[in-house]
Amino acid sequence: MDWKSEWKKLAVIAGVFLAFFYLPVGAQRFDNAVMEALHLAKWYAQEHVLLCLIPAFFIAGAIAVFVSQASVMKYLGAKANKILAYGVASVSGTILAVCSCTVLPLFAGIYRMGAGIGPATAFLYSGPAINVLAIVLTARVLGIELGIARAIGAVIFSVVIGVLMHLIFIKEEKQKVDAQMAMPEDEVKRPLWQDALYFASMVGILVFANWGKPDETSGLWEAIYSSKWIVTAVFAIALGVMLVRWFELAWWKVTLTAVPVAGLAVAFPEQPLIAFSAGTIGLSVFTSTDKGETSEWFSSSWGFAKQIMPLLLFGVLIAGALLGRVGHEGLVPSEWVSSAVGGNSLSANFFASFAGTFMYFATLTEVPILQGLIGNGMGKGPALALLLAGPALSLPNMLVIRSVLGTKKTIVFVTLVIVMATISGMIFGTFFG
Repeated sequence: MDWKSEWKKLAVIAGVFLAFFYLPVGAQRFDNAVMEALHLAKWYAQEHVLLCLIPAFFIAGAIAVFVSQASVMKYLGAKANKILAYGVASVSGTILAVCSCTVLPLFAGIYRMGAGIGPATAFLYSGPAINVLAIVLTARVLGIELGIARAIGAVIFSVVIGVLMHLIFIKEEKQKVDAQMAMPEDEVKRPLWQDALYFASMVGILVFANWGKPDETSGLWEAIYSSKWIVTAVFAIALGVMLVRWFELAWWKVTLTAVPVAGLAVAFPEQPLIAFSAGTIGLSVFTSTDKGETSEWFSSSWGFAKQIMPLLLFGVLIAGALLGRVGHEGLVPSEWVSSAVGGNSLSANFFASFAGTFMYFATLTEVPILQGLIGNGMGKGPALALLLAGPALSLPNMLVIRSVLGTKKTIVFVTLVIVMATISGMIFGTFFG
């Protein structure tokens, strides 16, 4: 018998037993933290899984199946033109407008298809950080200086972090280049413009289904919000047509999905999630039972879902227990946070950056959170540090990144974000604090 292994098992069992034995059930803060974890997980499931993650999983699966590896390597690979690669990756957020969790399946898809560590991590950071709506809202609510600093800082961050990740892991990147040079060219099944329109339809569904309600009751943003589901439906119809014409999915399958979805949309106009859910179920059933490319598409999407979803939900539970929801407390008292980010000291900027990396921010929610913290004495430097670190990272996000990149690369990536956010906060606070 391997007693060393058995002692380890005994230690784990004893640790779990002691944790439950001394569980502070009945203590108000602990009980509240448990409820906050469940509330946050419920909110996340209702607001983000159907509209954000499932479309992202389908897009990631499509990248793995329908985008040739040669194309990914040409534009984002380790031997790609660096200006083009980092340019594409650094401005991706202006199109996607996703949160730190929704970007993960897309990041995993391009990285596994051969994207270099530099462009891939630049994309990973920029996806949630360079959000036009969030930057505009930041400027309007928190001041034009913070809005401009956030926009400039996020673009610079994505490029610098990507370049530093490339340089730090240059040896592995050279090995990847050698491996990619030895790979044969993939067979191209469709013209590039067809694949581009196919992806555009899915990105359109992702973006417009998650279009947030603006503060104004009139204007362009309100007009888009009022018609978001109509626009989403147009993109969904276009996707269905393309699946029949270019991907050989049987027309009757698409029709059998589209008709009930249209009926539900008309019957329950105030509850669009019902129709959206029916469309997702129909697409999943018919692609999974198909024998062509679309079956591979579903299998790849399901593979991403199996890997990422459990880690995200576990991370959301932990984040909710520690920090609570917006306007609520978890185990960590909110006054600790408020007192730690006052002024413009190094410690205040570091704490804002560090705490921001563990907090979960849904798209645009960081602005009202910061508005409250600034009202309680938060300095402008730490505010920018949190804006640059928080939306791009979170505890759930980091758990998934580790499963894709490994522990070492994840630690380096997170450290770079924290250090750069801290330095940026210090500089901004010096001139505008």
